[in-house]
Amino acid sequence: MEKFRSDILEKIRQLFFNQGVRSVSMDDISRELGLSRKQLNNYFSNKKDLVRQLLDMEREQFEIIFDTDRFDGDVNAIDILLMVSKELDDKFTEVSPSMTYDMKKYYPDIYNKHVEERIESINEKIRINLEKGIKQGMYRNDLSVELVSRLYIRRLMDLHDPEIFPADKFSFQTLFEVMFDHFIRGIANEKGIFHYEKQKNKISL
Repeated sequence: MEKFRSDILEKIRQLFFNQGVRSVSMDDISRELGLSRKQLNNYFSNKKDLVRQLLDMEREQFEIIFDTDRFDGDVNAIDILLMVSKELDDKFTEVSPSMTYDMKKYYPDIYNKHVEERIESINEKIRINLEKGIKQGMYRNDLSVELVSRLYIRRLMDLHDPEIFPADKFSFQTLFEVMFDHFIRGIANEKGIFHYEKQKNKISL
């Protein structure tokens, strides 16, 4: 049942991506999925509950990506960030700025809670990576770990803000690649940048 729910949510995310969150009604979703309203209501009591579950799933997928790669293992810190960023880029291309804007505007309580929980989760992993990179001699040793980790998260969030990056002018992939490149170059020392230049072509974002 949970697998079926996840499949439904993925299809709904695509529907929101194509048509916008606000403009898609529960009847539209029922019709597009080929389910009766009663069947749909077995999974989602209303649209607000649907949005909450969709954001829960998105956050879980974020956490899975960060948990899969061993942030506290012996792998080079830059290599780990490259692998994670590649997965984030692949997975979240279909989360448009307009979707984020609609959720933030029309479901602020749900969206703000989602953001707080995602920040807390990712912040821990990025701090581990920064501390590791400093110890490995890949990152600058004068970094403020807490500040830089929060800047990374803030940049991720800003990518989905249509007021900053209008969807008709910037693709998510382009934004993410530029953001990540600038981030690495800002925290890495000469040795780290040399390693990054060598590795980034192997893991094309």
